[in-house]
Amino acid sequence: MRTEGDTWDIVSSVGMTALFVAAIRAVESKQPDALVHDEFAALFVAASGDPTTNQLIDNPQLWADSPLGTEFMGLRSKFFDNLFLAAAEAGVRQAVIVAAGLDARAYRLDWPQGMVVYEIDQPKVLEFKRQVLADAGAAPKADRREVAVDLRENWPAALIEEGFDPAVPTVWSAEGLLGYLPGAAQDALFARIDQLSAPGSSLACDVFDTDLDYQQIADFQAEQLRDLPFGKIDFVDLVYTDDRSDPAEWLTNQGWTTTSARPEELAERYDRPLTAALQPMAQMFNNMRYLSAAKPA
Repeated sequence: MRTEGDTWDIVSSVGMTALFVAAIRAVESKQPDALVHDEFAALFVAASGDPTTNQLIDNPQLWADSPLGTEFMGLRSKFFDNLFLAAAEAGVRQAVIVAAGLDARAYRLDWPQGMVVYEIDQPKVLEFKRQVLADAGAAPKADRREVAVDLRENWPAALIEEGFDPAVPTVWSAEGLLGYLPGAAQDALFARIDQLSAPGSSLACDVFDTDLDYQQIADFQAEQLRDLPFGKIDFVDLVYTDDRSDPAEWLTNQGWTTTSARPEELAERYDRPLTAALQPMAQMFNNMRYLSAAKPA
């Protein structure tokens, strides 16, 4: 269970979900029609020494044969990749990856000259990522700056201290994050992003509808996934289900222009048919929205 002020490394609590996501990205990257190419994801998993996620990479058929569907992570990664690339093409030169986890976009995307990428996350998570990439001899394709701070603390001050300029447009991502924040922290996150965003900024996040039945998902995990690697991550115990504002509604009220897409819409957009998932996982995927927002210039 989560506690106030809890912390984690890459093989515990919320950090473990980042490692799991990296394993799925590594598997997706090997597909002939891969929507994301992440050469670093497998390095993170191997360096962690975690047998569960390494098993997924060593035997990707475990994922393909699972009752979860197989395209979710590819669609999600492609959505956020496109957000950053579109903003950069439009002239934005400042990006912030909120709760960066094992996101390697600073290394794998083709950023333009002068791009600065800020990564916000727990100190132990960023330290692990930095060491793995350094050991691999990897060099970022942008000016990458770490902001080692908990999102429940004063992260805007830490971000500005690293050189962030709130007077210029920024592209923001909050990928796979919101459920891991208490409602008050989520609302504060968007308020702070709004305050730090100059006109011409953009933002993307993924959002679950409020009527998602988390207990049904927990029961399904215990019954159907207990013998599979991804059954060992107690997702429901890591998320918060307290009241919070709807991000699309909140941003619209602040003057942002918002659009949302469901997974099936992304599947059509990226020409990747979805494999049917069993209930209640299908309900979880269907209750997900991918939100894009722009602050008018």
